[in-house]
Amino acid sequence: MPSLKDLRNRISSVKATQKITKAMQMVAAAKLRRAQEAAEAARPYSQRMNAVIAKLAANLKGREGVSPFLAGTGREDVHLLVICTAERGLCGGFNANIAKLAASHADRLIREGKTVKMLCVGRKGHEALKRQYGDLMIDDPVDLKQVKRLRFTHAHEIADRLIRMFDAGEFDICTLFYSEFRSVISQKPTALQLIPARFEEEEPQETVETASGAPAAYTYEPDEAEILNDLLPRNVSVQVFRALLENAASEQGARMTAMDNATRNAGEMIGKLTLSYNRQRQAQITKELIEIISGAEAL
Repeated sequence: MPSLKDLRNRISSVKATQKITKAMQMVAAAKLRRAQEAAEAARPYSQRMNAVIAKLAANLKGREGVSPFLAGTGREDVHLLVICTAERGLCGGFNANIAKLAASHADRLIREGKTVKMLCVGRKGHEALKRQYGDLMIDDPVDLKQVKRLRFTHAHEIADRLIRMFDAGEFDICTLFYSEFRSVISQKPTALQLIPARFEEEEPQETVETASGAPAAYTYEPDEAEILNDLLPRNVSVQVFRALLENAASEQGARMTAMDNATRNAGEMIGKLTLSYNRQRQAQITKELIEIISGAEAL
């Protein structure tokens, strides 16, 4: 049984930890608001660009000379997995869930006989996967630790690297892994195929009609193929930027929840330790009183 001094030291230690977790929760809450606003502001632009490119791609379906960023290389042998995680921990299962999704995807591709390469954006993803997939890592993780505020230039640098690798024939398919922010307590690990571009079917947009009631006909200048050749590489940067923003908001939400739980657990532990301390102290006082009374009676 621990002594009273040990219990006092333990209570003091847990109280110090509780102060730290409470402070981290408050910091995460302050950062979450800005990160959530940035992520929500980027969604309409990303979704609208996807809709425009999907419409152009539908018009070019079956034609020759379509950009390889849309049509692909004609092979599916080499897959590049870009895994976006945080630079820091203490955010619950945020990093582990993304790494788990990427690992599951990699295992499936390996079973199918595909060649898998991995590029990590964020130190935690690299640390989680390097033991099992270290030989698949093509480089050190992209370091964003010193970035205080994510900007489009950071995503453009990553996207430009991916485009150069694709042009050099280093992979056939590129898939991006990140966590989509839904709420403070809900973040969904997501896999998005970047190259060649794949578009999910969305709800039909409102059709623009002419004065006669007929659907409006669109004329593109320059033609659709040339517009796509310009938009598709830019779309890679846009999707990477959105993924980084979603990750930033998800990280702060997960950290806020994890630190709130840690603070509550510390409070419960302090209560249990205090109860144990008071019981042991009372037992010691009772024992000393009994010894005094027994000694007095013996005299």
